[in-house]
Amino acid sequence: MKIIVQKFGGTSVQSAETRQMAFRHIERATQEGYKVVVVVSAIGRFGDPYATDTLLELIGAKGTKLSNREQDMLLSVGETISCAVFTNMLKEAGIDAVGFSGGQAGIRTTSDHLNAKILEIDTKRLLKALEQVSVAVVAGFQGLDELGDITTLGRGGSDTSAAALGVALGADYVDIFTDVDGMMTADPRIVEHAKSLPRVSYNEVSNMAYQGAKVIHPRAVEIAMMAKIPMRIRSTYLDGEGTLVAALPHTDGHFDIKERLVTGIAHVTNLTQITVDTASADKQQEAFSLLADQGISLDFINIGVTSIAFTVPEEKTKKTADLLKAEGFLVEIKERCAKVSIVGAGITGVPGVTAKIVSALAKEHIKIFAVC
Repeated sequence: MKIIVQKFGGTSVQSAETRQMAFRHIERATQEGYKVVVVVSAIGRFGDPYATDTLLELIGAKGTKLSNREQDMLLSVGETISCAVFTNMLKEAGIDAVGFSGGQAGIRTTSDHLNAKILEIDTKRLLKALEQVSVAVVAGFQGLDELGDITTLGRGGSDTSAAALGVALGADYVDIFTDVDGMMTADPRIVEHAKSLPRVSYNEVSNMAYQGAKVIHPRAVEIAMMAKIPMRIRSTYLDGEGTLVAALPHTDGHFDIKERLVTGIAHVTNLTQITVDTASADKQQEAFSLLADQGISLDFINIGVTSIAFTVPEEKTKKTADLLKAEGFLVEIKERCAKVSIVGAGITGVPGVTAKIVSALAKEHIKIFAVC
C-alpha cells in the first residue's frame, strides 16, 4: 500500500478551524490513493489547557515532587487527548479512521523518561489497521519502554515520532505541517525579505534546526536521512508543497553543490557569554567537569591558552557563574548576546565568506565576541 505520514503540530490542532485546515490535507492525500498515518501534537501552546507546558504547570513545573516516570504519565496526556479529538473529527467527516497511542502504534523506547529514544517500531498493528481504514491517527511524543511504562521523547518528540514511523512503514513522504510555508532563508518575523526554499538537503535543514530554526527538530531529520525518506515542511494553512528535504539537488545524476552559497541564516537569542580564566589544561577540565556534573549544557565553546569562553541560556547565567566563583574561578559575563549561524552546503572552500559576514555586522555596529 502507498503510505504517507503527516504530522500536525500544536498550532495546527489548537482549534476546530485549524483542524479543518489539517483535514483538507489528509483528505487530499486519501484522494491521491494514500493510506495516511497522522501524527498529532498536544493541542495549542503554553496557556492552552492541554499543551505540554500547561500540564507541567499543574504539578509545579520544575519544582514538582513527581519522578520523571510519573511526569511522563501526565505529559503524554496532551497528545492522547489530541489524538482522540482529531480521530473524532475525521469520523464525523465520513473518513474511516482509528486512533492509537504511541505505545499502541508499536513505538518502543528506552527508559530515559522525559527524553526517551526510540529503539524500534512494531508496525504490525498499524499495517493491519490500514488494511481496513484510510487513516490511522497516532499520538506523537510518546511510546512505551520495556516495562510497559509510558515514556515521552523530549522537545520535538512529535517530529521524531513522525520520522520514525515514516521510516518503519516505508512511507513515500513524511510531511511536517506547521504555521510557516516551509523552510525560509531566515526568520520572516525578523527579516522582511526572507524567502522560501523549495528544496534543501538533510544536512542543511538539520544544521539550520540545530542552530535555532524551529520549523523541525534535527533528530527527526537525522532519522529520515538515515533511511533516505523524503520530508516536506509545509503550511497547514496553504495548499503548497512547502520545502522538500532530501538529498542534495542534482543535475543529470551528479550532485551539484554550486547551486547556492548560503542556504539560510539561523539565530538563537537570550544568551550569555561567560569567559573563565584558566591557567592550565587541568583548570579547564575542572571547569568543564564542574558544569557537566550540574547538568549545565554549554554552546559556542572557545578554548584558549589561558581562558575558555562559552554561552549558556540567560536563565542559567547566575547558577553557572555562582558555581564557577565558588570554586575560585574568575569569570567575565556578557549578557544579552545572540548566536547567528550562516548555513550552506556550498560555503566550504569559498574565499571571502567570512569577510562578507564581518563587514555586514560591522556596518550595523554589531560586536563580534566569538567565531566558530
